[in-house]
Amino acid sequence: MTQVDFYILPETTSEARWLFACRLIDKVQRMGMRVLVAMDSEAEARAFDELLWTFKPESFIPHQLINGGKPAPVEITFTPEAGDHQGLLLNLSKTTPPYFSRFERLSEVVIQEQQSLQSSRERFSFYKSRGYPIETRKL
Repeated sequence: MTQVDFYILPETTSEARWLFACRLIDKVQRMGMRVLVAMDSEAEARAFDELLWTFKPESFIPHQLINGGKPAPVEITFTPEAGDHQGLLLNLSKTTPPYFSRFERLSEVVIQEQQSLQSSRERFSFYKSRGYPIETRKL
């Protein structure tokens, strides 16, 4: 069963959410786990792709948009396509991806912004009502 982790940030901006996501990806990828990042749109996916190249100049995170050729350790999707990933799903979209249950872990990153909090609460209730193990990590 998928382990669900909610990371609760004290910040209010999407930029803080994305930067935390980059740090999480950096850590998890160094541990050898493949990561799929779910986004809402192609524009967001491309912007996040660019951020992964620049957020930490001294690190290298091999990544690409999904279906960009040979699979990479970190891929970004904005469609129902999940490739062959099964390690970590990092959900940066506003909804629950339909393929989430095939992953070992699912991470949600929550910021202190009203719309983000509301959609995060809905996803928390969704996972809880279906019996998924959930951990909340306040940072």
